[in-house]
Amino acid sequence: MKQKRLFLLDAYALIFRGYYALIKNPRINSKGLDTSAILGFTNSLLDVIKRENPDHLAVAFDKGGSHIRSEAFPEYKSNRQETPEAIKIAVPYIQEILKAMHIPIIEKEGFEADDLIGTLSKQAEKAGYQTFMVTPDKDFAQLVSENIFMYKPSRMGNGIEIWGIPEVQAKFEVERPEQVIDYLGMMGDAVDNIPGLPGVGDKTAKKFLKAYGTMENLFEHTHELKGKMREKVEANKELGLLSKELATIMLDCPVEFHEEDYLLNHPDLEKTNEIFKELEFRRIADSLPTIFKSFPTIDGEKIELKVENTKNTTQTAPTSESHQFDLFSAPSTATEIVSGYQTIENNNQLYQYVDTAFSRKLLLQKLTEQPSVAFHIETIGANCFDAAIIGISFSYEKGKGYFVTINTEKQTEILNEFKVFFENSTIEKTTTDSKYFIKILHKFNIELKGKLFDTRLAHYLLHPDMRHDISVLAETYLNYRPLTLESLIGKTGKNQLSLPQIELSKQANYAIEIADISFQLKQIFEKELEQNNLTKLYTEIELPVLRVLAAMELEGIKLDDVFLNSLADDLTSDIKKLEETIYKEADIEFNLASPKQLGDVLFEHLKLVEKPKKTKTGQYATGEEILSKLAPKHQIVKDILEWRSLVKLKNTYVDALPKEVNPITGRIHTTYSQSVAATGRLSSNNPNLQNIPIRTERGRQVRKAFVPRNEEYTLVAADYSQIELRIIAALSEDESLIESFSRGEDIHAATAAKIFRINLNEVTREQRGDAKAVNFGIIYGQGAFTLAQQLNKSRGEAKELIDNYYKTFPKLKQYIANQIEFARENGYVETILNRRRYLKNINSQNAIVRSADERNAVNAPIQGSAADIIKIAMIKIQQLLNEGNYKSKMLLQVHDELVFDMHNSEIESLKTRIKNEMEHAFKLSVPLTVDLGEGKNWLEAH
Repeated sequence: MKQKRLFLLDAYALIFRGYYALIKNPRINSKGLDTSAILGFTNSLLDVIKRENPDHLAVAFDKGGSHIRSEAFPEYKSNRQETPEAIKIAVPYIQEILKAMHIPIIEKEGFEADDLIGTLSKQAEKAGYQTFMVTPDKDFAQLVSENIFMYKPSRMGNGIEIWGIPEVQAKFEVERPEQVIDYLGMMGDAVDNIPGLPGVGDKTAKKFLKAYGTMENLFEHTHELKGKMREKVEANKELGLLSKELATIMLDCPVEFHEEDYLLNHPDLEKTNEIFKELEFRRIADSLPTIFKSFPTIDGEKIELKVENTKNTTQTAPTSESHQFDLFSAPSTATEIVSGYQTIENNNQLYQYVDTAFSRKLLLQKLTEQPSVAFHIETIGANCFDAAIIGISFSYEKGKGYFVTINTEKQTEILNEFKVFFENSTIEKTTTDSKYFIKILHKFNIELKGKLFDTRLAHYLLHPDMRHDISVLAETYLNYRPLTLESLIGKTGKNQLSLPQIELSKQANYAIEIADISFQLKQIFEKELEQNNLTKLYTEIELPVLRVLAAMELEGIKLDDVFLNSLADDLTSDIKKLEETIYKEADIEFNLASPKQLGDVLFEHLKLVEKPKKTKTGQYATGEEILSKLAPKHQIVKDILEWRSLVKLKNTYVDALPKEVNPITGRIHTTYSQSVAATGRLSSNNPNLQNIPIRTERGRQVRKAFVPRNEEYTLVAADYSQIELRIIAALSEDESLIESFSRGEDIHAATAAKIFRINLNEVTREQRGDAKAVNFGIIYGQGAFTLAQQLNKSRGEAKELIDNYYKTFPKLKQYIANQIEFARENGYVETILNRRRYLKNINSQNAIVRSADERNAVNAPIQGSAADIIKIAMIKIQQLLNEGNYKSKMLLQVHDELVFDMHNSEIESLKTRIKNEMEHAFKLSVPLTVDLGEGKNWLEAH
């Protein structure tokens, strides 16, 4: 007769493990709930059930800690950090899931899960069971016997580990598993704050156990030890015995094993579906019937499901007409794989590569008949101007796809065959990176027409704080782990291959997978966008602006490298002069770029501070925050900060920008990303043209290097004036602010007049500066402490300034309170176009963490609304330029500013029309105003 098996899960060990496994890529649902811990635990639970098909199963939780251990040693576990908010929130959900699945929850006040599992394991062993303790915690090794095993779940690509007696003997170098208690007692445990024997580590503990067998026997033979070790062991006998006691798992807890209570049976699918729907665990919900197909219901009946299992194949497309329909045969029904992730190895996709003219013709015919197709272009090289296309994959059915191989020499010829598909405006196209593919196809004179769906962009709107790459989305939404490029071509290095060097079937699998996954994700994201009221923002703003950005990136901007070279020479000279000045002030030469040497000079040689701060490595802290506080009092520090800024300017921009000029176009082509900043702002990379310094004279000089394409053109800059202040005035509905903007008053002077209760014409420069600081500080949640530092005032003066501000604008204060309250209730805030920013820590017990989200609750709608408005303007202006067939081009977006390369003959008419489009992009209760400038370079225009 087969021996029955009981699986006991250590809940918190698995919950923490799941949470930290996803710490760099937390799972946040549409309500802003961090579901990482819940997902990690649930996956571990279902993996055990699917993999092991256990007869009996239960989950043990800690409740209130171990009273006995805390009484014996009050410091027990006292050094543990507070449980993360996400785990506190997760536990009730996990317990509800377990109840709905009819899985027993074992917990007793004052007892740890280790002790409950230990007690039940020994009871089950006596009842003839094999028991598997599911935990990554090594302490459980002390319980292992002939019928009790440690079951360590898989992690980071490693398989599960099952420890029986031989594995424990090998791991701890002991004769009997019980000796693990002595090992733990000698070693101690930093996590649980078990002290152990001072000076005894892993090697020494194993050595003592081999020689003496137990801790007690060690104490009887301390005369055999030498020197300080003997002194330490003898002096800490009581501490060692206490540590052994603390490390011993109890076997007499007030719990009893009744096998009928632990029988694993079919879950209440109605209840589990309800919970998983709230958590947005779609794939897990879909998988439960399959996992539990052979388990009885509570009534004892069995539910049987038929599940087909077919192997994935990659086939060559037919080359003769007699087999033409094989290319388009429907794939077999996909198998539900729930043990871990589905992969190409355990699934049954039908992927085929297409490498003949005849099969391409057949595929093209099929593609043009579809209402919606996902595609992916595989290239060598990321630069759209010189990248080579090696293949294109297509998918229009789940689990089915085609890879068109492209020989480099026939790129244009083959791509022209598919031009009819790409330029068919009736076919919707889904991709993972539409903008890049628009630019790639442009190189071959092909326009990507029709409705677009971009999975990255859709997910960004749904979950702006998460990662959006295809592998993460596949794992999160499809429970599918796709192939990685590294697994095919190897790690970076001299032995790394390129994709064309690997066999064609593997190329096809890799490329088609991306199209197939994109097609499946589209079905999910479309519904979620609609459910979250984001469809309009996605289809009317983000997708159209994607095309605008593609055009801007293709256009690029001209750089005056002769001027930059001259500026580089000037900076080199200034840097050298500053170095000489600093050396004289320090009366010593040293490496200014070395934080260690700089710290030694400032705080040991010059002794600028009595008790200077140090870093974790023990050297003096010389960061900008530290030096900025010292600069007003010490000229040398002021000079050092100036030296740093010039060196950074030279390295980051002046020397680097000429290297970014594309040799094919002779222009700089930045890449804009719509899916990085959670607020909705665009980011610029390779190079970043949004961070070019504007506040310093030298920084502004860099803008002089950006010039029109030739003398027939002029650079024009159009900049929204104080758009964020105007938005907060409109959103808060504060009449006083709205009135000032409507009158066209200087808002900072007007604010100063109201705060200080003086006439507008009496406002001093200092008072205006104070008002300006408060105006912008309110947007970013600035408090009295920060404002005091910024204005060089006392904290009391800064607080009085803020209090007077709120008295002057009471509706603004109420708006801020309302925003925070809305965020607390809903977990997110919205812009004027319903763009959401999720704030998962808005209800955190940690004041520092919570206050950051409270600031975001106010700032995100303002910054995000400004981002929404300029995107609307960009779409309208690009449409204007296209429809009017203008020679002028839109080149750059730098937050609230747009930069144009305008043909001299079009300047007057276009400036008026652009100003009009920007000022009327969105109607607010406050007028939007735009400042325009023009010049022979960007600095002049701005």
